[in-house]
Parts: sequence; structure tokens; C-alpha cells
Amino acid sequence: MKVLRANTAGFCMGVGLALKRLDRALQEQRKPIATLGPIIHNPQVLAEYAKKGVRRIARAEEATRGACVIIRAHGIPRTEEARLVERGAQLVDATCPRVKAAQLAIARATRQEQCLLLFGEADHPEVRGLLSYACAERYVFGSLDECKTLPLAPAGRYVLAAQTTQDIRQFVAIQAYLEQRLAGGLPSLQTICDATEKRQSEALEIAARVDCMVVVGGRDSGNTRRLAELAAGTGIPALHVENEKGLDAAFFRGKLFAGLTAGASTPKSLIDAVEFFLESL
Repeated sequence: MKVLRANTAGFCMGVGLALKRLDRALQEQRKPIATLGPIIHNPQVLAEYAKKGVRRIARAEEATRGACVIIRAHGIPRTEEARLVERGAQLVDATCPRVKAAQLAIARATRQEQCLLLFGEADHPEVRGLLSYACAERYVFGSLDECKTLPLAPAGRYVLAAQTTQDIRQFVAIQAYLEQRLAGGLPSLQTICDATEKRQSEALEIAARVDCMVVVGGRDSGNTRRLAELAAGTGIPALHVENEKGLDAAFFRGKLFAGLTAGASTPKSLIDAVEFFLESL
């Protein structure tokens, strides 16, 4: 089988920086090291760091005094960060620079009590962090249909933003709808990462040229799920797997050309292994 592999597949800048900061902490720190939640959404990478002694905690209260705590690439809510400081933890901020920029942009844009309208997954850690930077009322929604149900006053003061890994096409449609609905205008923050846009565009371009698509990445990775959804939306068979073990040769029977891409937290070694499997068919 021939494989067309995306140039953008694999670690994005933010993931790469987060792991470099964790690696540096492992080299320099003699204290216990923990991450508040998974530093990135990839189970294989997390398993490797667990073997190196990196502990994962779910709440700030689990941090021991003096421990080194890595702030995950998705960022954390302001209240969680404050609790870590209160507990005497030594913080290493591995928040993706694009996420940090979005957090600060939301804080600035809502200083005058503007209500935040955030397009994103309500239960995603990045979204919880972004919402914590809003200075007034806030709404979060995952689609245009959900947006239409929000109790918005036509003359209200609102600011629109998005989770950094959201679909830019959906965001534009939501923006157009809200501009029609709200008489007072709608400032919009450009918080979707350009790396996300490039990955999504390339996935669509590849899908138009192949018989099927394979997307590699963790099940908890929102940007990986969206790549799989975009590929499936083109009408060709699409498969989301975490590694080559999730592949079944029967899925590819009768197909000659496969497209291959991966989420922003997928290591190159996993993508290589999937490509090798496909080319061996």
C-alpha cells in the first residue's frame, strides 16, 4: 500500500517545549517531580515518564511541600495555580505559549465586564484554564447549535474566543451567526493556533487524494479527534488509532492509497510504526 504522510503530523511547538521543560527538570531536580494532570494527551509518552519517576496528581492538594510541579501544556485554572503556590510547590510552567497567549488575551478583553463566549470542549483542561481568566460572566459551547441556545441579550457586551485546537471553519460560522444576532457588535479573539489550522487543512487536502485515512494519537487528545472527524467528514473511511496495534489489515482490503496524519502530541516513533505497517500491506 502507498502512504501519503502529512508533513505536519506529530509534535507541535507547544508539546515539544513542554516535554523539554519536563526533561530539564528531571536532569536538574533532586526533588520529587509531579505534573498536575497529564502533561500532554498521549498515553505512551506518559507511560515513559512514569517509568522515570514522574508522578501525576489530580489536585493541587496532592502536591507535597517543596515538590517540583510541572504545569501541563494545556495550562491550569488560576485557582489551581494559586493553591500550588500556597502549598509551597516549586512550579515549572510548561503551558503552551499559544495557550498562555489566549489566557492573557481573554483576561485583557474581559476587563470591562464583557461576557466571554468560548467555543470549546467544556470538560477539556485547556478550556477550564481559559475560563478562569475571564473577568466576568462566561459561556462555553461546543458547536453552532449549542451556541444558538445561549441566553444572550442582543445589546449585551460580549467577546468571542476559542480553544486553541478548535476547527477554524466552525469558528468562522459561529462568528458570522453571533455578529447577526448581537446588535452591539462582537469583538473576536484569534486564539486558534495556526499549527492547528495547518494540520486540519493538510488533512483535508490529503483526504481528497487517497482511498482511506489513518489518524494517530491519544483518545483524550481533542485535536487528534478533530482531525479524525474532519477526515471522516470527507466521505472516505477514516481510522483513529493510538498506535500500530490498533490497525486491522481487513480495514484496508481493496484500498491502494492511504493518507496518514497525527495529533500534536503524537511522537514520531508511533507515526513511523503505523506507516511501516501500512506500507507492508
